[in-house]
Amino acid sequence: MSLGPLMIDIQGYTLTDEDRELLQHPLVGGIILFSRNYESRQQLTALTTEIHALRQPSLLIAVDHEGGRVQRFRDEFIHLPPCAKLGYLYDRNPKQALALSEEIGWLLAAELRAVGVDFSFTPVLDLGQGISTVIVDRAFHSHPEVVAEIANAVMKGMRQAGMTAVGKHFPGHGSVVADSHTDVAVDERPLVDLEFEDLLPFERMIHYGLAAIMPAHVIYPQVDTQPAGFSSRWLQDILRKKYEFQGVIFSDDLSMAGAAVAGGPLARAQQALQAGCDMVLICNDRKAALEVINNFGEYQSPSSQVRLMRLHGKTAPDWDSLHADKRWLAAKDISSSLWEDKK
Repeated sequence: MSLGPLMIDIQGYTLTDEDRELLQHPLVGGIILFSRNYESRQQLTALTTEIHALRQPSLLIAVDHEGGRVQRFRDEFIHLPPCAKLGYLYDRNPKQALALSEEIGWLLAAELRAVGVDFSFTPVLDLGQGISTVIVDRAFHSHPEVVAEIANAVMKGMRQAGMTAVGKHFPGHGSVVADSHTDVAVDERPLVDLEFEDLLPFERMIHYGLAAIMPAHVIYPQVDTQPAGFSSRWLQDILRKKYEFQGVIFSDDLSMAGAAVAGGPLARAQQALQAGCDMVLICNDRKAALEVINNFGEYQSPSSQVRLMRLHGKTAPDWDSLHADKRWLAAKDISSSLWEDKK
């Protein structure tokens, strides 16, 4: 069985019979976990083990685990600092900031790999312009070159722990006031302005070997009338052809308000995949997921299969071994020191 193009979610700490049936459907290729799926480290490990054992190749298991306010697993995990903390440090000491960023990336990935999570939707490559109501301290910095440098260091650390990185939200959500979770977000700037600002971190990270990208549910009307995640202009002409990106393209959650312009759940999934996404997310709406699964029909994309298979996490130490590792102990102290930094 191949990996299907849908990433869905579940409600609880364990799989129900309905969950198992859905996760074995050929259209499904991955699962995203949320805070509601986490009770303890032991429970989470048992859950990911069961999910991975359901089929071959195993489903991709993902989570939003950036640090700061976006970290789904808290108890027993190191609470990672907001991304902006690394940017503040960069302004004072760039060399130290990049070294610590690499360790934070390693820590983030090592703990997730130790409990069976394949990858996190991180790093955020949006610019911290003080404009977006949803990005805020999730961004590393306001300067695109600095964002790229810090993100690359984080990605290096993640790779060392056996995890690939997913850059988001292409081509940049940091200069839009509206939150695409709840509103239709529009950025009126021309492409040339985006290329010198928001797009630059994505271009740099692609050259550094970024494995996956998630586009924004933002409309850039001077480029296309569709949000980036539904636009072949953005995903095919610009991302694939101009920037020569060869990795995975994930949609953002199709249940978000910013995706509503594409129609109902089935139309959203169809349009996102036709535009160039390899896998689409349908979160917090089982009814929508069922509508897509029951009505989509057969789907085959050999090129997407090749890309998606590269996202499985590499072999990782178990939790106890990790916590005895000197690098983990040092990274834990680094994380604590960044939280204590008053700026």
